[in-house]
Amino acid sequence: MPDTSTTAPVRVVTEPLPQPLYSPKRVLHDFGGTSIANGIIGIVFSATGPVAVILAAGLAGGLSQAQLASWLFGAFFVNGILTITASWLYRQPLAFFWTIPGTVVVGASLEHLPWEQVLGAFFATGALILLLGLTGWVTPIMAALPMPIVMAMVAGVFLHFGTDLVEAPAHDAVIALPMIAAFVALSVFAKVGRFVPPVLGALIVGVVVILATGRFNSVGDAHGWLAHPMLTTPTWSWQAMIELVVPLAITVVVVQNGQGIAVLRAAGHQPPIGTATVACGVFSLVNAAVGCVSTCLTGPTNALLTASGERARQYTAGIFCGLLAVVFGLFAPTFVAMMLGTPMAFIVTLGGLAMLKALQGAFVTAFGGKFAFGALIAFLVTISDVELLNIGGAFWGLVFGVIASRILERGDYPDRVAISRTR
Repeated sequence: MPDTSTTAPVRVVTEPLPQPLYSPKRVLHDFGGTSIANGIIGIVFSATGPVAVILAAGLAGGLSQAQLASWLFGAFFVNGILTITASWLYRQPLAFFWTIPGTVVVGASLEHLPWEQVLGAFFATGALILLLGLTGWVTPIMAALPMPIVMAMVAGVFLHFGTDLVEAPAHDAVIALPMIAAFVALSVFAKVGRFVPPVLGALIVGVVVILATGRFNSVGDAHGWLAHPMLTTPTWSWQAMIELVVPLAITVVVVQNGQGIAVLRAAGHQPPIGTATVACGVFSLVNAAVGCVSTCLTGPTNALLTASGERARQYTAGIFCGLLAVVFGLFAPTFVAMMLGTPMAFIVTLGGLAMLKALQGAFVTAFGGKFAFGALIAFLVTISDVELLNIGGAFWGLVFGVIASRILERGDYPDRVAISRTR
């Protein structure tokens, strides 16, 4: 039986495909207005705030426009192919995109690691995720990493998005304040927000303000409108391996996949946990070749895809979302050029607004129950951005958080061990 926990959502065996496979005629029959609407909303969410997170992290790390476009090509085109295939084969919405907390971790590492070494860590992370999915080693490994401590590390990684959002009005109030006001208004008036998500509303208002004030400056694009993935030879570095591989694998297997599985189960689906983990490993390796961070089963997008409509037909929303992602990935250079032509306050504000819910959820999970002291240590070490042995703070946050919890919160572990033995 597959593991039904959300803290260690992986098993060795990949799940069998439902039979018979749906024909194209059956898929077209199941398509409807609700599927199209949910698919559009899902891709709009993924292509707004989360993309701003990629751009913010990449720009902070000194990536070029061409490197960012290649990253987005993998994030959307490659993952879109996986989304289409998985949603069709398993008859449920299975949206795969990229790990947002992993992206933020990478952005911090790019400030002191060469891009080629980061790519080497991407390949190693994909191989590790694949190995965990095929062998089942993930279960005992994840049992040693309580979710509150992991989410405290994530909160520490996310924190600067919140502080940058607070600082944005001081640097460019003309851009930031209208976007924040639109986000708040659409959040307050939930009926309108159902049709125009708050992050999308903030994006629209920001674009209007930029155009009205003449603040858009085309940065040019020597690579044209269509995607030209960059294939860069990775460099193997122990520093990059230790600093990035474990945190990236954890954000995929525990944080992101755990959220995606929980969302789909709440909607009445039974996501193929083992298959999803193996697929994340395989497609993370493919994405590493074009400079994209690791693939994951996303939570927010799957929540949007299952927000309405008949459960048995919701898989078509996943297929449509994947098709739109493929198109978006093909035109990644155009989108990057447009985004980089906007003021920095636009990207910072959009990314910060998109991360607010995730930051809130990370704090609630980290400090809402057991392992709170270990979570506190993990959070403090992570935000300190301390480097020991040339390894960044996210890794050490996990290490010291678990050590502190094991020493000082031993009473929080017996129940966890007992539960894991009964699975």
